[in-house]
Amino acid sequence: MTSAIFSGCIPALMTPCKADRSPDFDALVRKGKELIAHGMSAVVYCGSMGDWPLLTDAQRMEGVERLVAAGVPLVVGTGAINTASAVAISAHAQKVGAQGLMVIPRVLSRGSSVAAQRDHFKAILAAAPDLPAVIYNSPHYGFATRADLFFALRAEHPNLIGFKEFGGPADMCYAAENITSRDDTVTLMVGVDTAVFHGFVNCGATGAITGVGNALPKEVLHLFALCKAAAKGDVTARARAQELESALKVLSSFDEGVDLVLYYKHLMVLKGDAEYTLHFNESDVLSDSQRNYATAQLALFETWYAEWNKQFAGAQKHAA
Repeated sequence: MTSAIFSGCIPALMTPCKADRSPDFDALVRKGKELIAHGMSAVVYCGSMGDWPLLTDAQRMEGVERLVAAGVPLVVGTGAINTASAVAISAHAQKVGAQGLMVIPRVLSRGSSVAAQRDHFKAILAAAPDLPAVIYNSPHYGFATRADLFFALRAEHPNLIGFKEFGGPADMCYAAENITSRDDTVTLMVGVDTAVFHGFVNCGATGAITGVGNALPKEVLHLFALCKAAAKGDVTARARAQELESALKVLSSFDEGVDLVLYYKHLMVLKGDAEYTLHFNESDVLSDSQRNYATAQLALFETWYAEWNKQFAGAQKHAA
């Protein structure tokens, strides 16, 4: 089964809200189409950034249907409190024409049980056998999928084609050393914005799922291209990728925390997307200091990037 859907840069869409704090699917579709037009290869909906715990299954399915109908290449997140819901979401994704699945571990109930997680994963993969899928490994979900479980699942479910790693550098190295390097047809996806260079250059990742890319698609795609070139040994690209990732560090670090959706919606509002002003829970807001910090960091980065990009373009022209 092809892994093409997981070989690019994929933003994890957030769910915009109407004034009554219900999902604004028109705005969701507009943003999905806009990001694809920028050069993103696909989008994810509904992962953690889509606020899946705050949506009903019916709402999630409506968002999926609307994105597919609009022609947006789509990977569907399967996070759910129970396996039955995850199975229904997966089967629905295949039925309506999504292109992939991001398989999230079982949470809250028996989350640390390998046997329970194995059965949960198997049920999801079996519900959508025609969709290529990656397992989402994240410390936030309380379960680390290891190589023995991954390959046992893959032996029975050929649609399991890859691994999305959200953990730190050591976790990314584990995935590269023990999973993706064992079988060169298995895809490794970088799952956190702070690890793009490490994932591509040191661990052989072929794709990335991004949060900050929702607000800064051009800049994140630039980083993505530089890292891909650096992974092939391009000396200049390696240095430039590290410079750009360093400049993005604070904005990217929001992806690691519990307020990531609050931060990235705020950045999107600053970039002109007013439909991301509200959250589903009225009390889910950044503090004044958090908001001021994010605003200042965005302004600093944009000032730096404009000047750096001029120098970068000038250096390229001179070299040519």
